[in-house]
Amino acid sequence: MHTRTFLKGLCFVVATLIPGLSLAVTTAEKGKIEALIHQIEVLHDAKFIRNGKSYDSANAAKFLRGKWDSKAKEIETAEDFIQKIASVSATSGQSYLIRFADGREVKCEDYLKELLKKAER
Repeated sequence: MHTRTFLKGLCFVVATLIPGLSLAVTTAEKGKIEALIHQIEVLHDAKFIRNGKSYDSANAAKFLRGKWDSKAKEIETAEDFIQKIASVSATSGQSYLIRFADGREVKCEDYLKELLKKAER
């Protein structure tokens, strides 16, 4: 399944199943955010680097959902989520990274922005 088709379908499913996450976020934006988190969650061969420590994809997704929940009032769009939740540690100021199995590292912010751009085409 193509990422774009998957994200659109997941957005619809999530939007209908999780209506109460935040009143400030539209149903469509909630779906986009959850789809982005899901894309992190399914990166089973990658590691999420936060404050110099490595986490598996399931823990990374759990962390992002928790941070989103705690800052829900500040998040209105998927772009807000990327900027305010999934880019930089509030503790250290360090960028979150994704380290793929081949050793390549990308900023989580860049990875998610690219996914969002593809989904919105």
